[in-house]
Amino acid sequence: MEFTHATAEIYVPDGSDDVVALSRTTHLGIGAHQDDLEIMAMNGILACFGSEDQWFTGVVVTDGSGSARDGLYADFTNEQMMTVRRLEQQKAAVVGEFAAAIFMDHPSSSVKNPDDRAATEDLKALIQECAPTVVYTHNLADKHPTHIGVAMNVVRAIRELPLEARPEKLYGCEVWRDLDWMIDSDKVVFRLDDHENIQMALVGVFDSQIAGGKRYDLATMGRRRAHATYHESHAVDASGHINFGMDLTPLIQDVTLDISEFVLGHIDRFREAVSTNLSSFGGAG
Repeated sequence: MEFTHATAEIYVPDGSDDVVALSRTTHLGIGAHQDDLEIMAMNGILACFGSEDQWFTGVVVTDGSGSARDGLYADFTNEQMMTVRRLEQQKAAVVGEFAAAIFMDHPSSSVKNPDDRAATEDLKALIQECAPTVVYTHNLADKHPTHIGVAMNVVRAIRELPLEARPEKLYGCEVWRDLDWMIDSDKVVFRLDDHENIQMALVGVFDSQIAGGKRYDLATMGRRRAHATYHESHAVDASGHINFGMDLTPLIQDVTLDISEFVLGHIDRFREAVSTNLSSFGGAG
């Protein structure tokens, strides 16, 4: 299939035909940058790892040119960083046994511009081609503007598809803001206890980011372990590693739902839970 940018690429680790690779996709991860998928969509990667009938395809929407850099990469140009980060994502696709890794190469500026439909159109075509059951993207309370831009493009793309072409589930996942603040009944709990070695390898392969001064490898595994322990205050740990998700499925089932109001509803329920706890002790008294 063709995308907006001539530099876009479909990388298939096992050498299968592009059409075959995409059509076997059951779990689709759509992230803004290289390494976002390995941080936020591990549930989908693990669900498909070693499986013959479930396959994970990962999408990187932006070109990755603006990343921080230090050490070995300190003097790399934006173009060199784009090449390095694409190679790292390809390595991750091999380690994680992806069906495919797709590089759309949109500039962050276009993804964040609601009047620019290029990413939306590329995503619509891809989702129709893959026909995934589950889609993972950034959560809509993330603090990174590009992540929000990608998530909004994902929601818009799916909403514009016929009902029968939409995935069964859409999850917003953690990268630049944890979701442990959500009330428990709103949380989607992804238990990530299998293949810890693969999880570590997948985050660790992005050397340009780690050497650039960001220990995403340690922070990602630490967050998962912390969530597992702090999720339940009155029970022993039921899992060793957890990610939380925000269920965005209602937004693609009912296109009349206001996206901002939907997300703010989570905040309102959190506020109410805090208020109730405080009130039971006399509030400010």
